[in-house]
Amino acid sequence: MYHVNREQIARRLAAVPEVAEGLRRASQAWDGSLMLGLVQERCLHLAIEIVTDVGSYLIDGFIMRDASSYDDIIQINHEENVFDASTYEVLRRLVSLRKPLVQDYFSWKRAELHPLSTEVPDILEQFAEQVSVYVEKELGPFQHNQIEGQSKE
Repeated sequence: MYHVNREQIARRLAAVPEVAEGLRRASQAWDGSLMLGLVQERCLHLAIEIVTDVGSYLIDGFIMRDASSYDDIIQINHEENVFDASTYEVLRRLVSLRKPLVQDYFSWKRAELHPLSTEVPDILEQFAEQVSVYVEKELGPFQHNQIEGQSKE
């Protein structure tokens, strides 16, 4: 029996629309300003955290092989058919930004629109949909009174 924390997955996927909207707005209004640069930076970072958090919950809950890195989280989920190849390719590139965004933030080029800022919103929404379909296919429809596969009494 799998113990997939559907509630935590759902909470993280619920953040997808705001992050996608933040990236879309920043991209559309791009002027190289500090404010839009910081919005882009934070939205890309949140997108990475959503994808890796959800991926980790899936790995743990479905007892997939252990991940050794953030990139590995994405690869394992792709190998388990959680999402398709085109989503995987963009998510792999997205996750590679984690170190520059989190550790090397002092050298991040905030005045430049990163190419992934225009790609990630649609992919993030596809990721959320594909994860939902995968979990439902594996476990059945989500009952809001379920936590980690067990009903609350």
